[in-house]
Amino acid sequence: MIDAKLVEVARQYDDVQAELVRPEVSMDPDALRRLGKELARLEPVVEAFRRLQDVRSQLQGARELRDMEPDDELRTMAKEEIASLETLEHRLVEELKVLLLPRDPSDDRAVIIEIRAGAGGGEAALFAADLLRMYLRYAERHRWPAEVLSTSETGIGGIKEAIVSVDADGAYSRLKFEGGVHRVQRVPATESSGRIHTSTVTVAVLPEADEVEIEIDERDLRIDVYRSTGPGGQSVNTTDSAVRITHLPSGLVVAIQDEKSQHKNKAKAMSVLRARLLEQEMLRQRAEGSAIRKSMVGSGDRSEKVRTYNFSQDRVTDHRIGMDLHNLPGVLDGDLDRLIDALNMAHQAELLQTLVEDDAG
Repeated sequence: MIDAKLVEVARQYDDVQAELVRPEVSMDPDALRRLGKELARLEPVVEAFRRLQDVRSQLQGARELRDMEPDDELRTMAKEEIASLETLEHRLVEELKVLLLPRDPSDDRAVIIEIRAGAGGGEAALFAADLLRMYLRYAERHRWPAEVLSTSETGIGGIKEAIVSVDADGAYSRLKFEGGVHRVQRVPATESSGRIHTSTVTVAVLPEADEVEIEIDERDLRIDVYRSTGPGGQSVNTTDSAVRITHLPSGLVVAIQDEKSQHKNKAKAMSVLRARLLEQEMLRQRAEGSAIRKSMVGSGDRSEKVRTYNFSQDRVTDHRIGMDLHNLPGVLDGDLDRLIDALNMAHQAELLQTLVEDDAG
């Protein structure tokens, strides 16, 4: 079954290469970008398949030598080569199984991250600020352009809400499992008795949507403009530059006030609105799927507790995969790759198990 899939992927790869050299395509930047992405997606599979074919060809020759060679020493050498090649063949097949797993169509997208303080009052707002910095530092480590689209500050160094855009291809594939409830356990700076408090912050990770994908009828929008405000409600701008957009059919509301330009605030608000509408559509499609299974890394639902940051024990626990890291300062400084890699591997393992069960059925 896997060989038939690999032959089909190789055919698709050849078709894309043929399409790329067509004169009309070379004049179309959008087509070049689309086909280039498709080629990059297929290339690792095709390269691994070619290595597998080469190994199988060598295996056939080694087995023929083992069966036909009268010399004992040469037969022994052939048997050793067969054992080595069979190990390599198995490794390549397992690698190809992972490469052939169903891809999330949003994996190549940039993302919008929404961070909101939950239970815990001022301490939750302070931890929300910690998480905002964590994701900005993660983007910085990967040299991804990141921009804070909107923040609502508390005035004591905390934030009630922040919206961040990470404009890098593939950012969603790395950050999508960050969505959910993040819990912090620590002694607040204002706590005189040294008692540990538990607070929560909600994180939502949305794939960015192109204007073409999510068409929004202007007649479906109510756009209000007002003066931006800072902590405590004081006005920080003398013009009506803040923008609040209400999408009437869905009831979604997006407010952006960080820029001094009303035009820039509106553009950012529309980008966030498109991302939220795309997420709604993705959730609707998943709900309609007849064979959708909840993966072991969770649904990504923002009501689900995904991670606990325990300061007194210098421990970060991801509850979905039962992973503990004793490097809390490093994690909050953006050192997230060990957690993200483990989450992705767990997700792949669950998908592989699903494929095995489907094939067996």
